[in-house]
Amino acid sequence: MRTFSTQRAVSAQRTGAAAAKEAKAALGDLPEWNLADLYASMDAPELKADIERAGRESQAFETRWKGTLAAEAEKGAAGRLGEALRDFEALEELIGRVASYAGLVYAGDTSDPKRAKLYGDIQEKMTDASAHLLFFALELNLIDDALIEKALAADPLFGHYRPWVIDLRKDKPYQLEDRIEQLFHEKSITGRGAWNRLFDETMTELRFDVGGEEMLLEPTLNRLQDADGAVRREAAEALAATFRKNLRSFTLITNTLAKDKEISDRWRGFQDIADSRHLANRVEREVVDALAAAVREAYPRLSHRYYAMKARWLGMEAMNHWDRNAPLPETPQATIQWDEAKNTVLSAYQDFSPDMAEIARTFFDKNWIDAPVRPGKAPGAFAHPTVPSAHPYVLLNYMGKPRDVMTLAHELGHGVHQVLAAGQGALMASTPLTLAETASVFGEMLTFRSLLDRTSDRRERKAMLAQKVEDMINTVVRQIAFYEFERKVHTERKNGELTSDKIGEFWLEVQAESLGPAIKLREGYETFWTYIPHFIHSPFYVYAYAFGDCLVNSLYAVYQNAERGFQEKYFEMLKAGGTKHHSELLKPFGLDASDPKFWQIGLGVISGLIDELEALD
Repeated sequence: MRTFSTQRAVSAQRTGAAAAKEAKAALGDLPEWNLADLYASMDAPELKADIERAGRESQAFETRWKGTLAAEAEKGAAGRLGEALRDFEALEELIGRVASYAGLVYAGDTSDPKRAKLYGDIQEKMTDASAHLLFFALELNLIDDALIEKALAADPLFGHYRPWVIDLRKDKPYQLEDRIEQLFHEKSITGRGAWNRLFDETMTELRFDVGGEEMLLEPTLNRLQDADGAVRREAAEALAATFRKNLRSFTLITNTLAKDKEISDRWRGFQDIADSRHLANRVEREVVDALAAAVREAYPRLSHRYYAMKARWLGMEAMNHWDRNAPLPETPQATIQWDEAKNTVLSAYQDFSPDMAEIARTFFDKNWIDAPVRPGKAPGAFAHPTVPSAHPYVLLNYMGKPRDVMTLAHELGHGVHQVLAAGQGALMASTPLTLAETASVFGEMLTFRSLLDRTSDRRERKAMLAQKVEDMINTVVRQIAFYEFERKVHTERKNGELTSDKIGEFWLEVQAESLGPAIKLREGYETFWTYIPHFIHSPFYVYAYAFGDCLVNSLYAVYQNAERGFQEKYFEMLKAGGTKHHSELLKPFGLDASDPKFWQIGLGVISGLIDELEALD
């Protein structure tokens, strides 16, 4: 395979429309997704029919089953809880299909009023439909444990859903009275959901003046990886300038959502500000606390040590914050064509498992990927599982950087996981966030190791190792710093509204602690918290990345030392979806995330890569 250095470079100094056109051509033919497997178009009669059917059948389900579940459980083998749960799953699948289509259409261009209206209308209608299903889980959880266990044993159809039923009952201590639950559910569309949408639409409307050129968020962030320090600084200052102009809005959104979460947590009886996330992730608070403590303790030997080395490589006493992701002098300044990125990832997957590569190849062959950067398109990247009767879709903002190739490997890892878990059905396919990142990070590791093994040039090897270390620091150190930032924000919010300055102060505190003295946080960086979507959409989501990376580091070590059978066990883990706790999934590999030493293994892998870099220095 050709390495990245063989690709034609696009000069960083070229600007304007001509350079943009040339850069686009250099990427090759980027795919745009085909959503027809969900619905043919926004005005497809099938979509309209399914929207109406979701509302109608949800009401009928409520009429048929509400108030009957306890009696059905008491009937034992003659009960019909299995039939009710099967019908409930079918409705969840239907609602999920409609909602997934609306979300993907909207993500393709959040600035399009027609798409925004479709998204908003469908959100409202699916919220209304699912309100009729809300009673089901609540009522099921009110049934005595002994009766539930008896029904699970007596009714094979109900017993099929045992993992979902047992998992559901973990929510029981935090469950409210039915009418309050319904109010929370229905108000979400005008509460949290509305503020999330405001954030998304505000972000996609932002424009950044970079040297007189108006740019979107993703291309502006991309310039922070430019080889020219002046270009990086210009991009950082453009980001800060636009963030400052919108600081009032982002501060209001953050304050409102933090208060919204505090109200919900207080009513439900959660003790810690992150406990609701831990419950959703089906991970114990003690496990997350051990992870966070281990990473914080490792800051000096990981990020502090690496960035001090990097500053020296760049000929600086200390780097500015806009230099953090600067390429090394050894790094080829190349645009990586789409076909090269595709072949790189598929080859790495093939070396691990032909079956894994075949699943991933389907995403390319059937246009399940949307890769180009477009005005209005949602920033970042994701893999959306949609529903088991369809298939996942991947969104990227591909600009031909080595990191973009790793992002492709990451999101395809999610996609493979989602395809394999689909056999569990709509209720049990979804995995907790902590485990959802396993396959994605493992896909990145496979791709990195494949490229590294084929690289003999010392300078290129150094550049690749440095890039991987930076990615791992971003995934582990940076995400735990994000987690600590959220803890500060949500804790202080209990005492009243936070000013922009106070939020910025928290941001600078955690960043300085995690990045170390080799990086100077210059004026403007105090606003960079504003563009992180996880703070808005999924509070405390971020530690899942660190969890997944450290888990994969340990998992990959098992893979490297395994004589045979690892791939089969790995696929079984992915196929399990949400049916097993992390302790059950990791047991076949001899791993235990509840053991504090477990995190040291994962962090030791990062430290070992830094050791290797020091040896090459």
